[in-house]
Amino acid sequence: MIGDIVTVTVDRPLGSYHPKYKDLYYPINYGYIEGIIAPDGEEQDAYILGVNEPVEKFTGKIIAIVHRLDDVEEKWIVCPENVSFDKSEIMEQIKFQEQYYKSEIIM
Repeated sequence: MIGDIVTVTVDRPLGSYHPKYKDLYYPINYGYIEGIIAPDGEEQDAYILGVNEPVEKFTGKIIAIVHRLDDVEEKWIVCPENVSFDKSEIMEQIKFQEQYYKSEIIM
């Protein structure tokens, strides 16, 4: 799936807070890919990097997978087609949420 083009529906736009955990701030856009069911039984979640304004939908390229070693979920990293990030840049941008899990980035 790395390299595939997907459309992410954003349910937690940049600048918003988690609906349950009110102190969890989203410094990037975060959402899901409709029609793709993840291991947790919900639609596949995705972080959007390289888009610096809140958006409702975004179509971009999957550049990495965040594999959680202590959870059933994986998160996809999606960015504009002409943009790339290395593992350390990705982790820096997603640590606001991934700091609570033991995870690895697969590229």
